[in-house]
Amino acid sequence: MRIELSKLHEAGLIVAQQDGQKVLYRPNILNPFYRELCGIVSKHMGFDQLIERVLDQVGELEAAYVVGDYAKGLDTGTIEVVIVGMVDSEYLESLTKRAEKELGRKVKIHVFSDETTFKALGHENLIRLVG
Repeated sequence: MRIELSKLHEAGLIVAQQDGQKVLYRPNILNPFYRELCGIVSKHMGFDQLIERVLDQVGELEAAYVVGDYAKGLDTGTIEVVIVGMVDSEYLESLTKRAEKELGRKVKIHVFSDETTFKALGHENLIRLVG
């Protein structure tokens, strides 16, 4: 495992941080291949198809993003999705519960009526899904 991590670090795909006697690794979000690698991981997990199905059914969307830890490349067990547009909240809640069961992860959905309000929050890491 150490050899593989070392190779990924040398290639610039991950960054290492010394924490006492431990070395912590995380994805290098500045690497030009970062977004492509996120897409590959999403496809492998089936995440992209599930989110697309959910987003196709909830209402009129201007945009949708993955934010938070997952957008940073960290799988902490929670996927945060921001939806911009007019959606059926009750239906969205039922779809979210189904998505959680299928993915085996907690899914948090944040809905904004306009993109200006969302962008005012200043999310640095985000993956655009729609829009």
